[in-house]
Amino acid sequence: MSADALAVWVQIRNRIDWTSAAGEVPAPVEPIVDGLTTWCGEGSRSSDLARGHRLLAALAQSRTDASRRRPLTCALLTGWQQLVLGMPGVQFRQSDSFAKGGRERYALTSHTQLDFEHCLRESADPRVPLASRAARAYLDVAFFHPFPDGNARLAMLTLAYVLELEGVRLDQVGPLQTTRYADDDAGAADLAALVFILIRSTHQRATGFPH
Repeated sequence: MSADALAVWVQIRNRIDWTSAAGEVPAPVEPIVDGLTTWCGEGSRSSDLARGHRLLAALAQSRTDASRRRPLTCALLTGWQQLVLGMPGVQFRQSDSFAKGGRERYALTSHTQLDFEHCLRESADPRVPLASRAARAYLDVAFFHPFPDGNARLAMLTLAYVLELEGVRLDQVGPLQTTRYADDDAGAADLAALVFILIRSTHQRATGFPH
């Protein structure tokens, strides 16, 4: 059996200096083009039209939730995931989960869901820069792998939600779509830096002023 990638991620997560992984960013940021809506809409134009429409519905719900200042919880994510998958009975996974062709295994223990909830709460920690919080939440969803399917889409929605709560939207999200590995501490820190860059560049393009 492959090693527990989730346990590896938790160790990596705890030793990264998230406060210095990314700088402070301007907020709010209103993009000229809504990158996340564009990303979701690309699915609507693909061969699986229903998938794209479901993702757009989940995005709309997540933004409604953000307008109500709802904290990031497993219950909140479950509601989005039901829309993403079009399955009202979606629940937190009940067994080990696998990704990357079985090369990464995310074990399930008696405290996995509680640990996940704790990590989600940390997405609101004001001591950590916004870009780092958003990137960390993205990776938490990716490596806790809370649901049987659709976790990559949910990770993107989660990252966007953390930003949305601070009034920040990106004009592109494509650069975020690359394979992430649970044992890659440098890659995790780089993701925070990338989110920082995307926020700054979105702000620059929207305002027309370099910073």
